[in-house]
Amino acid sequence: MSTIQFADEAATALVAAFPSLEGKMRVQRERRLWVDVGLDAFRPVFDRAVDDLGFGILCIITGLDEGEELGFIYHIANEAGTILSLHTRVPKDRPVIASVTDRFPCAHIYERELVDLLGARVEGLPPGNRYPLPDDWPEGQYPLRKDWKQETAAPAVEGT
Repeated sequence: MSTIQFADEAATALVAAFPSLEGKMRVQRERRLWVDVGLDAFRPVFDRAVDDLGFGILCIITGLDEGEELGFIYHIANEAGTILSLHTRVPKDRPVIASVTDRFPCAHIYERELVDLLGARVEGLPPGNRYPLPDDWPEGQYPLRKDWKQETAAPAVEGT
């Protein structure tokens, strides 16, 4: 496998393997590629990028409240310094995604954040402690959702 050096090389390789990605990519700069991919095609595209295109470094997973949907961006990189950001969405009322810990065991920390902060259900996430919210955080309260309202006001700090 040759190393993908630039974002346009990765885009060409992904469109060749997945023609449905045509028009769903944006080369932000020479080593930065953004791809919008449907949830049904996410894992095949992700696996192709990791296995065949050399994107073997998980940088971070970002979760977003996008109104009626939750968005998830998987930022993966290769040894040449090219970063591929795969963006997928799920309906907010059925926020189910599959874990990528089988490929990147370190993903569990990011996936726990998605569970705690956005209310995602990550299928295949190994058991573990909550993160980053405390164990006594109220169930069903997801502080990064745009419609979240704090149930009780924080106490005022004297002298401010």
